[in-house]
Amino acid sequence: MQNDVLALVNGIEIKESDLKEAINRFPQDKREQLNTAEGKKYLLNEMVFFELAYSYAKDENLEEDEEYLKMLEYAKRDILTQTAISKVMNQVNVTDKEVQDYYEANKDMYKQPEKVNAKHILVDSEEKAKEISKEISEGMSFEKAAQKYSTCPSKHEGGNLGEFARGQMVPEFEKAAFSLDIGVVSEPVKTEFGYHLIKVEEKIEPFIASYDEVKDSIKGGLLQERQKYEYSKFDKELRSKYKVEMK
Repeated sequence: MQNDVLALVNGIEIKESDLKEAINRFPQDKREQLNTAEGKKYLLNEMVFFELAYSYAKDENLEEDEEYLKMLEYAKRDILTQTAISKVMNQVNVTDKEVQDYYEANKDMYKQPEKVNAKHILVDSEEKAKEISKEISEGMSFEKAAQKYSTCPSKHEGGNLGEFARGQMVPEFEKAAFSLDIGVVSEPVKTEFGYHLIKVEEKIEPFIASYDEVKDSIKGGLLQERQKYEYSKFDKELRSKYKVEMK
């Protein structure tokens, strides 16, 4: 793999791999900006500056500077503290069997409710809704009618609302949607928002999520709980070992 030297600063090489590593330390949105030709040029210049500043600090013997030594001590304390905590946390483990057992004992937690996948057209009067319903019955597609007449932002997706369960829509809309047969356009349904024509695309029966779907989530949750316990336990052990006086 090619790893060109991009700059040589006081004998120190800055390679393409160094630049990539520096970019990857940034958050995702910033990475996208830096992964352009202009972004890479900017970051490379910053890296050059830091190498120059490092060389200057060495030449000026700033390693003996009081402020530097104080900051170094703070950094060492912080790194050492985090290392101690990490060693304790890294001892925590959750086995696949424990995850499987938890899933089997708590299946009800992973029940997925009944859902429908529906589209709608929203207008401000029952008369208008009936006129649109007539146009649909005469051959206009529901999606085209939604784009042409609906006042809901979903019009741009042909009235598509996606999947929803009970309790996510206003009662009148929910009652109509869950009672409709697939592909049938409802009569006008009045809600606080206006009058709706509803068309159900799919009905999704309630089910229990499979083990494979939730195992990572379960493992993460169990691991977090155990780490929390170990952290608290470690805290108590340290307080009993070393003297603490709260003022």
